Amino acid sequence: MNANASHDSIRAVQWHGDRLHLLDQRRLPAEETWIDCTSSDDVTRAIRDLAVRGAPAIGIAAAWGVVLAAMHGENLSSAMATLRAARPTAVNLMWALDRMNGRVSEGAGAAELEREARAIQDEDLAANRHMGELGAALIEPGSHVLTHCNTGSLATAGYGTALGVIRAGVANGQIEQVYAGETRPWQQGARLTMWELVRDGIPARLIADSAASHLMKDGKIKWVIVGADRIAANGDTANKIGTYQLAIAARHHGVKFMVVAPSTTVDMATATGADIEIELRDATELLSVSGTRTVIEGADAWNPVFDVTPAELIDAIVTERGVILKPDEEQMRILFP
Repeated sequence: MNANASHDSIRAVQWHGDRLHLLDQRRLPAEETWIDCTSSDDVTRAIRDLAVRGAPAIGIAAAWGVVLAAMHGENLSSAMATLRAARPTAVNLMWALDRMNGRVSEGAGAAELEREARAIQDEDLAANRHMGELGAALIEPGSHVLTHCNTGSLATAGYGTALGVIRAGVANGQIEQVYAGETRPWQQGARLTMWELVRDGIPARLIADSAASHLMKDGKIKWVIVGADRIAANGDTANKIGTYQLAIAARHHGVKFMVVAPSTTVDMATATGADIEIELRDATELLSVSGTRTVIEGADAWNPVFDVTPAELIDAIVTERGVILKPDEEQMRILFP
């Protein structure tokens, strides 16, 4: 086992030949429960209900949903339309379905579609490992870093995007300590990122989302490292709600800000972050914790689950194609012509 492999033990999206085996992320860390999806509708439900989440993992799951639809003789156009509507913000979902639709248009059957879905999953894992090395190379030895939401093996084919950089950085000695924000209201940082980090032996501490600026103030945090659900042509980046305020705080405190995402997350057809559709979810998610209401009856809430960080607040965008420092539209188009 190499150094990186010692911090890489989780695979949450697994194809078992006739079904998609998903680690139910809603139940972590209390229970490690798996869901078997045997139809495209099962996959759609898993995506919509957040049993599987993270932009790359959503795209991979959707690709396997197309395979299941083909295996069971479903109408593929209808199945792909239903899968596409499950989550509107993550561009990886649209990209994976477009790629599968291209193979359908060529007359591919279930076996060929299965090979295509496997290729999508394998390519994501390879990209994550490469991004990990590229991103870690930007970090000084002994650094403390802060991350937000979950961007690890649970959110991808494995290894992770921002957590891939953290895994590589820990293995190579660049990262000494990781802090994870809790990430309200679904607590992805508290429930999922901490589960991954502790499970893989990475030094980690949880903080309340509201403690981030105070943490940065002491000067120990050198980088904020986050993932992305969509990156616009000018470098504006949509990610989990709370990312934007971290970028503002980082700039004020002289902390560098890194976005890590595969090239499939880059949407050059979207000019700026203002053009990204931001998903609004049910207000009850914000009014409750683990299904138990914590806010007075009759209260309402506003529950956007993503925000957009302007490119001018981002120090580096890391993809498997390379690193863009101080991103803007010109640099984005050089790497993504």
